[in-house]
Amino acid sequence: MKHNTQNTNAFLIHISAFAGFIFPFGHIITPLVAWQTLKERSAFLDAQGKEAVNFNISYTLYAFVLTLLFIPFAFGSFFRNLIASHHFHFDLDFTPNILGVIGLGSAAGIIYLVGISLVIIASLKATDGENYKYPFTINFIK
Repeated sequence: MKHNTQNTNAFLIHISAFAGFIFPFGHIITPLVAWQTLKERSAFLDAQGKEAVNFNISYTLYAFVLTLLFIPFAFGSFFRNLIASHHFHFDLDFTPNILGVIGLGSAAGIIYLVGISLVIIASLKATDGENYKYPFTINFIK
């Protein structure tokens, strides 16, 4: 029975990342709190908690970098019009940058869906008692 409870707790640590849909940074805070409260119970819960928190921090970092890459495409035409006309002309014309906007928007959507998929996969693996490692995860917590 203890083994089944351990797997359920590991499942809850991973799936708690969906709290990010309810409140800001819930995808980091909730697994962190769950891991901190359960890590003393077993080495498996400690390892899975670290993995879940590290993945969610890494995922947030990747999304933030992608957002920073989007800024030049979003505001490039605004500043180009300001410089070219030597007077203030507020125009957010995305036409010259449309391929960049579509490309970065598609990348953001893909990263978003991959993140959701990986959390679901990790949760299911944890239910089976497997030690799941997220891909492309930076180990902030060792």
